[in-house]
Amino acid sequence: MKKVSFTLAAAGMFVLGTTTASAAMLQDEAAAEASKGFTQVLKEQFIQGGPAFMGIVLLCLILGLAVAIERIIYLNLATTNSAKLKQQVEDALASGGVEAAKEVCRNTKGPVASIFYQGLDRAGEGLESAEKAVVAYGGVQMGQLEKNVSWLSLFIAIAPMLGFMGTVIGMIQAFQKIAAVGNLSASLIAGDIQVALLTTVFGLIVAIILQIFYNYIIAKIDSIVNDMEDSSISLIDMLAAHKK
Repeated sequence: MKKVSFTLAAAGMFVLGTTTASAAMLQDEAAAEASKGFTQVLKEQFIQGGPAFMGIVLLCLILGLAVAIERIIYLNLATTNSAKLKQQVEDALASGGVEAAKEVCRNTKGPVASIFYQGLDRAGEGLESAEKAVVAYGGVQMGQLEKNVSWLSLFIAIAPMLGFMGTVIGMIQAFQKIAAVGNLSASLIAGDIQVALLTTVFGLIVAIILQIFYNYIIAKIDSIVNDMEDSSISLIDMLAAHKK
């Protein structure tokens, strides 16, 4: 009887020790997963998604960011202090005439200064010619501001489409495996479904990132265009006052 009790006690201690060790291992694995940074998890998920569609989605992100950064730098350089420029042009017109005002515009960067220069250059032909020059060159400057923005909108549209295509292809592969085996097993199709969903997730992430940059660029362009229009009206008013 004592031997049986001793054996049961030993077995109980063994089971308790094994359970404790297993629990400790699970806690260590959970802690290791929690300690991973967001970028590390994102990298692992990206690799699991497969190189075929993930590479194309990544290419859309890289090209889209390149276009967005180039446009942001250009638009920030195109932004000028229009109020200061208008005051300088008005003072130059009053003191040195049209040529002095043109010199001020020539030494100032930005689309507003370029439009002012074109208007002042045609001021000798009359207000109507100056106004036409301002309107025509304003359209040219607007085209330069919007340059390559259509490519950014293209990448925003393509990225989620590629993700959805990867999802569809992954689901097709999963159903092909089911048809080949003849029964439905979760472990059989789990990998294909995971890859399919990951492509969609990363496609949407790329589209969201680029959409934020796109909205900022469009808002910046609208701000500069409004400034150009307001400054053009002010220039025509200054020329009309100078002609009197």
